[in-house]
Amino acid sequence: MKIVQSCTSVAYPQTNGQTEVINKIIVQALKARLHGKVKNWVEELPSVLWAYRTTPRTSTRETPYSLVYGSEAVLTVEIGQSSTRIESYPSNNDQSRAIELDLVEERRDRAAIRMEAYRSRVMKSYNKHVRSRDFQVGDLVIEKVKPVGDVEKLEAR
Repeated sequence: MKIVQSCTSVAYPQTNGQTEVINKIIVQALKARLHGKVKNWVEELPSVLWAYRTTPRTSTRETPYSLVYGSEAVLTVEIGQSSTRIESYPSNNDQSRAIELDLVEERRDRAAIRMEAYRSRVMKSYNKHVRSRDFQVGDLVIEKVKPVGDVEKLEAR
């Protein structure tokens, strides 16, 4: 495989916005837990990641952990305390675990349907305030141009 990179743009890199959002959430959680002690972030990172992975998302109503493993995570607090969830789970859980793993795809499909419904609600809410305009050929408009070299931002083509 010969891969040739012909052109790059450092000013506007194409990035994955979802990754940036997740990183922002993780950094905010670390800042909240560290209280200004920046050196200890390595010790706090596993607990922040665990909290992120076991918190249900608004769009899917599922946790990332449950979408990967097919069941909700058992928190360390629940292991030490007796809870109905721990007591009702059978001690020989191989068969029930296999059933949960078989139903993972169904859970992911439901989450995808919920995410699409959430997206449509957000889009409808956003578009409620947008005024549509019709342009004809020859109409003058301001077009934002990315700066490359000596080109100005609002320069005409």
